[in-house]
Amino acid sequence: MDIPISLPIDNDGFLRRECPTCLRQFKWHHGPANEEAEQQPAAETYYCPLCGQPAGMDSWWTREQLEYAQGVAFPAAMRELDDELGRMFKGMNSKHVKVTRKGRLETPDEPMPLTEPDDMGIVTSPCHGFEPVKVPDSEPGPYFCLVCGSAFAV
Repeated sequence: MDIPISLPIDNDGFLRRECPTCLRQFKWHHGPANEEAEQQPAAETYYCPLCGQPAGMDSWWTREQLEYAQGVAFPAAMRELDDELGRMFKGMNSKHVKVTRKGRLETPDEPMPLTEPDDMGIVTSPCHGFEPVKVPDSEPGPYFCLVCGSAFAV
């Protein structure tokens, strides 16, 4: 069962992320930021621009994104289960036994879609400028390159 889930990006094309180590939020560009970025191999690991710690590509979800994904997936799964139960009960009737299904599974409403504010400032590492990030304006640095983890200042 595939359940498509859409996460919002800001007006500059950045997606909110959360470091699994320091739990601070930042944003990385969703999709290639420029032609140079399009030529680069896909990363297997990224580094937190705020603490410099590495993590795999599937480790950067925010708590809000995970809760939203569960909130979308659970109703879809319940609808699928309810439909499957209906199909199962239809096939149980015979000339000696009649099975009647009363009621349906309660399916919760899907959550309101997430929104993404245009907050944070763009910083670009000198070593991998094709991967800009957005960091909170209150973060003084140093920052760390998303691609290699090298520290830099702006």
